[in-house]
Amino acid sequence: MRFDGRKDTRVKMEHLQPVNLMGSDGTWRRSGVLLDVSQTGAKLEVEGTLDVLQAKEFFLVLSSTGLAYRRCELVWIDGTMAGVHFINGNSKKKSASAMAAAAQSR
Repeated sequence: MRFDGRKDTRVKMEHLQPVNLMGSDGTWRRSGVLLDVSQTGAKLEVEGTLDVLQAKEFFLVLSSTGLAYRRCELVWIDGTMAGVHFINGNSKKKSASAMAAAAQSR
């Protein structure tokens, strides 16, 4: 299953999956909805102003406790939509289905 000609297989969310975006320094936070996700990135709909995303690097928080999150960098913005690329440090990559399951289990 591929969406919008992207390289990696994307999992489209059938139900609204609330997420939060948080600055890597913790100084800002935005609510949003996870629209689709792959092993390397995600498409989000973000509430509020997107000017803080110009920081380029931030956290995508998938759980209300903050235990499920990914470090991201901004790829594109179109209105209230944003595309992000996951930054993989030394950690193992999570599969799109595992991320979708984590988002749905909240």
